[in-house]
Amino acid sequence: MSTLGSSPTVPKKHRVLIVDDHPIVRRGLTELISQEPDLEVCGEAADTAEALALLETVYPDAAIIDISLKSGHGLELIAQIKAKNENIRMLVSSMHDELLFAERALRAGALGYLPKQEPIEKLIEALRQVLRGEIYLSPRMANRMMHVLIGQSVDGDPIKSLSNRELEVFEMIGQGMTTQNIARKLELSAKTIETHREKIKSKLNLKNSAELNRRAVQWVLENS
Repeated sequence: MSTLGSSPTVPKKHRVLIVDDHPIVRRGLTELISQEPDLEVCGEAADTAEALALLETVYPDAAIIDISLKSGHGLELIAQIKAKNENIRMLVSSMHDELLFAERALRAGALGYLPKQEPIEKLIEALRQVLRGEIYLSPRMANRMMHVLIGQSVDGDPIKSLSNRELEVFEMIGQGMTTQNIARKLELSAKTIETHREKIKSKLNLKNSAELNRRAVQWVLENS
């Protein structure tokens, strides 16, 4: 008596949205992810508006997000995605200093932070970890956050006192952007940007705009 063999089980493919303002990076990530039997790229975006629009059509299980985007900002996008669908697992992949941005990303709603300097193979490991609902951090960052958790101060960098929005503005100042350009990119008024500039000067104990510009440029050069 013959029996029909059962079909091999096809693994569920987790759908991944890539949000990065560099086309070459998006293409490289797409090629890497497409090699995995349990993962597939369902969409690509260069900025917050494109990413939020795609959420309504591609229904991702996870998103890989850069901090710097064509318009908007990665931290803001993470918070917006979290508010729209808390089931989307988010992993930040960025050149920005993880000691400054990883904790902010997690507080905004991401589950992991992977510096772009890490070997590319680490991305798949990190992506699968956040898809399981687990936090992914480098050993250095995990150790730092444990010290913070038990109440031990690890540094006194005044830049860490800046809010997420102030840090965004500070970075753009360091990139040589004018108040008007920053306002357009963040979709805010020039008056609001000027208010942020004043708060940044106060928190960093800077006397005037010239000192603010020098400090911001120096910070961007040190963290690029």
